[in-house]
Amino acid sequence: MELAYYSDYAVRLVNSEEPARGKDSLTSVEAVRDLFGAGAQAARRATDADVTRFRSVRARLRGVFEAADQNDETLAVDLLNSLLLEFPVSPQISGHDQRDDDGRPLWHMHLADHPSNATAGYAAIAAMGLAFHLTEYGVDRLGLCQAAPCRNAYLDTSTNRSRRYCSDRCATRANVAAYRARKRLAADRSDSSGLAAENSQRASASGER
Repeated sequence: MELAYYSDYAVRLVNSEEPARGKDSLTSVEAVRDLFGAGAQAARRATDADVTRFRSVRARLRGVFEAADQNDETLAVDLLNSLLLEFPVSPQISGHDQRDDDGRPLWHMHLADHPSNATAGYAAIAAMGLAFHLTEYGVDRLGLCQAAPCRNAYLDTSTNRSRRYCSDRCATRANVAAYRARKRLAADRSDSSGLAAENSQRASASGER
């Protein structure tokens, strides 16, 4: 498992809530377990108590994305550091018994957590993954969707730092809205020009009389 993969844990948790739409899918222990992904053994530790704890961590992770969205790098780093201190992990080399074509182990870095509950384990992995992404690509690579009212979090991995939306659906919706706005503006200007010309003609006609 690549370290970059762990940053998706943060995105999944943050996007379990859509404040602007009044939606929150994190309402049960089953929803908590789903965040870990299929087959994750750590999910088995989840209990009803983790629902409230997960929501608390979610708010703190969203704060990191919000600070980044506002170009406040220091605040984003400070918020993330506080999570790293509270939820530590132990980096380990792992192969998961996977081998290449020559039979050699496919070694990679793995984040081993030793939590007392499911929330601590998830928070540790999410925070560390986000920290790797931030230090590797920059704070401006942590984004919040610009397609109102969506404010879902995303990780910008584009080559030119151009991503502005959390999904293709939101990008399409925003582009359609922008197109319609331009059409309305053009129509308003056309109407205004026509009205001005008509008034000018009336004024000229009145002057001639």
